[in-house]
Amino acid sequence: MANHKSALKRIRSNEAKRLRNRYQNKTTRTFIKRLRETADKSEAQDLLKKVISMLDRLAKKNIIHKNKASNNKSKLTKMVNSL
Repeated sequence: MANHKSALKRIRSNEAKRLRNRYQNKTTRTFIKRLRETADKSEAQDLLKKVISMLDRLAKKNIIHKNKASNNKSKLTKMVNSL
């Protein structure tokens, strides 16, 4: 168990950040799934803008790797263009 006040605070703040990161990551994955299931091109283009910004935000905050974000954006853009 932690012996210092600062270590206890660090444990609390890490847990809060972990939950926030999980929430943001899960939300992004849900939007990606919704985008993949969309058949309407105009709706897909609107969703793609939102998903790309979410992926960029996750990569910027090191929740996911920047290359993973880039790969996802590339594949999703290809998918939307093929509709």
